[in-house]
Amino acid sequence: MSVHPVLKLVAQRIALGILLLWAASALLFAMTEALPGDAAQAVLGQSATPEALANLRHEMGLDRPALTRYFEWLGGALHGDLGRSLTNKVDIAEAIGKRLGNTLFLAFWAALMSVPLAVFLGLVAVRYRDRWPDKLISAVTLTTISIPEFLIGYVMVYFVAVKLGLFSPLALINDGMSLGEKLSAIALPVVVLTLVVLAHMMRMTRAAILNVMQSAYIETAELKGLTRFEIIARHAFPNAISPIVNVIMLNLAYLVVGVVVVEVVFVYPGMGQYLVDHVTKRDVPVVLACGVIFAAIYIGLNLVADIVSILANPRLRHPK
Repeated sequence: MSVHPVLKLVAQRIALGILLLWAASALLFAMTEALPGDAAQAVLGQSATPEALANLRHEMGLDRPALTRYFEWLGGALHGDLGRSLTNKVDIAEAIGKRLGNTLFLAFWAALMSVPLAVFLGLVAVRYRDRWPDKLISAVTLTTISIPEFLIGYVMVYFVAVKLGLFSPLALINDGMSLGEKLSAIALPVVVLTLVVLAHMMRMTRAAILNVMQSAYIETAELKGLTRFEIIARHAFPNAISPIVNVIMLNLAYLVVGVVVVEVVFVYPGMGQYLVDHVTKRDVPVVLACGVIFAAIYIGLNLVADIVSILANPRLRHPK
């Protein structure tokens, strides 16, 4: 019995995703091991005696071969055990749980602002192609995508938080805060993330719709007397949905994975800040756990985009 092409492609994508996830974990471990010093050195400092370093390395298990430590961690991770932090002995899965929730909270509100706005601006740009709304939208979005997010963040902190006093310069949230208080605290990082991903999504939406607008059936719709807005909404946009979904998924992945810089700028208690703190401490199990979770989210959202593209292709859905 032959396997349906869609199921075959989806199975291939899932297998490739698992392989990429393993490769990401191995690469992260190798890169962390290649750095000078280790967690014992980071804890004891430069003035530590060789005896003290040797004792602490033995206690942390750092005196064992690197491959042994990696495969021990991998075996535990496959069973849901991410191990304990080398520096403070805290259970990594428990520590990451709340941090990941905070990062997803920030990414969710940034996505809620950026995705509808990007699609709307893309549609407006197509509707007024080569006229002032299109040129203005393109100029503003190109400007924001050209500026690093940390610079946008510091500019927002200086002018909006310090000069105007509208929002807090530090995005500190806790469980005791109401939703309104949390949203007020994360307002600036959400705006920064929105500005960073908006341009790419908007321009890809515009390009995808303009590509469809050159099709023969669009000309037929024009000859029927449909308005430009009706043609875009009823014919062009639905047929351009596959590349638009692809670029939205890529940017959603960036919102979760790429928040590291923004979290550090605004001292936000998320995964990015947690990862940076433990990279400086050379805490390999924590770095590996954070890196693999980020990689899994990125690969997972790309997988969703691939599957949507496959399902949106009628030649794959209905093979001869």
